[in-house]
Amino acid sequence: MTELNQIYRCKICENIIEVVHAGIGELVCCGQPMSLLNEFNEDSGAEKHVPVIEETDSGFKVKVGSIPHPMEDDHYIEWIEINVDGLVCRRFLNSGDEPEVFFEIDSPYESINVREYCNIHGLWKSS
Repeated sequence: MTELNQIYRCKICENIIEVVHAGIGELVCCGQPMSLLNEFNEDSGAEKHVPVIEETDSGFKVKVGSIPHPMEDDHYIEWIEINVDGLVCRRFLNSGDEPEVFFEIDSPYESINVREYCNIHGLWKSS
């Protein structure tokens, strides 16, 4: 059974999907079950992936890692997503971009979650 906002990836063609309506069926791509991506939230290597959130007067600045994540052709952050009280906003990045995004969102808010996807190291969330 899938859950809202889960991220799945095809091991063959590398399609990535996000669940926007939970259901009981199995997600399949290229004739194979898709893999649920784990959300990591603790850095251990040289590269830093855990999103760092900074609240401003007009929204949130999200940086990837306590030191900037590489943004090279073969290793970069594909997207950063913020979920504030059920409002989901996502920005896509390209190699060469800064590994950060500003989301203009009004306060007050009750809950906030941030995730990002590294093309090499997978899905990461704020702690």
